[in-house]
Amino acid sequence: MTQSRSIIFDCDGVLVDSEPLAARAYERVYEKHGMPGVHSGIIAQCIGMKQADIIIKIKELTGHQFPAAADGDIWAETKAVFSEELKPTPGIAAFLATLAGDRCVASSSSVERINHSLAVTGLARFFGDAIYSSSMVKNGKPAPDIFLFAAARMGADPADCIVIEDSPFGIQGAVAAGMTAIGYTGGGHTYAEHGARLKAAGADFICADWHEISRQLAGLGVPA
Repeated sequence: MTQSRSIIFDCDGVLVDSEPLAARAYERVYEKHGMPGVHSGIIAQCIGMKQADIIIKIKELTGHQFPAAADGDIWAETKAVFSEELKPTPGIAAFLATLAGDRCVASSSSVERINHSLAVTGLARFFGDAIYSSSMVKNGKPAPDIFLFAAARMGADPADCIVIEDSPFGIQGAVAAGMTAIGYTGGGHTYAEHGARLKAAGADFICADWHEISRQLAGLGVPA
């Protein structure tokens, strides 16, 4: 059983504590383009989405239509902030160092952003080429596409996969893929109702730190 379980990690807010920094980058870029009012509360409603879907959601919430020709500005600002300030989530490096079995990253972010985030935080060595982005599939989270794609790439049965996610959209996607879902609330963007919302989205377990996740994984037959 130990060898049959594969662990699928979201990146932002799970491996790296990026969500507060990303929200700041979006706010700055929208302000730069003459569209104020895109604050952290707005961005919080978009956590787990890929950039194209975030832009659509922000328009729904604020009426601001970000110019398509300036899409690259969002990543440029985000990359600059990440390069200076991005940190791994507390305890993740030690957790990954002892984790047995197959693992991968399945994120709504672009491949470039995932790779940059893992490089800046020193986590790239734990995943090699097992990096999968929503840009590789038709539909982003909460659709199950990215998780099913990741399982197929790892040669794993979806039912044997365990997903670790911090967003309701990600949890919904994992559940739709038929996978065990662990909701993680240890990032800097967590809030009082975070765990309850992940549970409502279908999470099988809610964990506030990597020690709790290790215990849950042990119960699922994965030594960590």
